[in-house]
Amino acid sequence: MNKRSYTEKEVSEYIGMSRSFLRQSRMDGNRDNRTPAPPFIKVGRAVRYLKEDLDNWLNSFAKQTHGLEGMK
Repeated sequence: MNKRSYTEKEVSEYIGMSRSFLRQSRMDGNRDNRTPAPPFIKVGRAVRYLKEDLDNWLNSFAKQTHGLEGMK
């Protein structure tokens, strides 16, 4: 069974960022010069993240090549 929503711990592992990043970004919202928070939902008091939102959030970041342009 594929899950549609994930807990904070599961999201931390899925996106490779700390749980404290997730908590801090939820509290502070999007700030200048900071990685924006992934979208989340609340079900009662529980915070959950939807897989499709996480995938879209990850895809929103530009891919870096770091010097590969001049190599042949």
